[in-house]
Amino acid sequence: MTQWALILGASTGTGAAVARVVAERQGLNVFGVHRGHHPAEAVEVTRAVTALGRRCVLREAEAGTADAAAKGADALLSVAGPQSVKLFVHSLANASLGRLASCDDEQLLPAQFQKTFDSMAHSFVYWVQALVARDLLAPEAQLLGLSNPLVDSMVRNGALITATKAALEVYVRHLAFELGPKGHRVNLLKFGGVLTTASERTFSGESNEALRSVLPRVIPAGRMVTLDEVARFVAVLAGDDARWFNGATIDFTGAQSQSLFDALLYPERP
Repeated sequence: MTQWALILGASTGTGAAVARVVAERQGLNVFGVHRGHHPAEAVEVTRAVTALGRRCVLREAEAGTADAAAKGADALLSVAGPQSVKLFVHSLANASLGRLASCDDEQLLPAQFQKTFDSMAHSFVYWVQALVARDLLAPEAQLLGLSNPLVDSMVRNGALITATKAALEVYVRHLAFELGPKGHRVNLLKFGGVLTTASERTFSGESNEALRSVLPRVIPAGRMVTLDEVARFVAVLAGDDARWFNGATIDFTGAQSQSLFDALLYPERP
């Protein structure tokens, strides 16, 4: 039986790249969830995966709540059947940007905290709960959250992103202990700066141009990682050779210096 990759945020960016690569290198069918904001890209992902002889089912829906996870897991079960998910990749980006106590229109509101934490941290747990409850995990499944160096950053509008990634790291460690005895692996992949729709939203206007200029200077290789490089490493993690990784925050940043990045991007205090 061909196994499946479940990818949240599958139409663009990292999720789309992972869908293509794991279909090719691990022979996995793809069940993806996306919000429908990039329909042309979703069609291209489907075309690329099916061209490799794999099935691709993309579900247009929200994925960042407990109810969304339950409904999505039911849909996945009807398509793939029990014990079918070999790889789960949480690649959701739906953060609110702003400051914690600015006392102006940049100050974050309670609803923005809830939405951001649900989408970028809590939903990882919601989906794992839904997969376990429906016996969807294949033997020795890999469950993978994604993070980035912003967790160590003082980027002025990124407080919630930083907080959610920190929470996600804690969830990963605890889930690894809970699911490890069952043979599953739960990890967090922390990779360096890469140009995606989400990063361009975080760093808009002049900051986006500064991002493109600064990032290569704070990475020893002198360039940013590519989406394909991240996706190929995810495919490695999905294989047997990476079985011992568990409960880990895996550094794939290329030794990116976040403190130097912050200093160069914002010479004055945020």
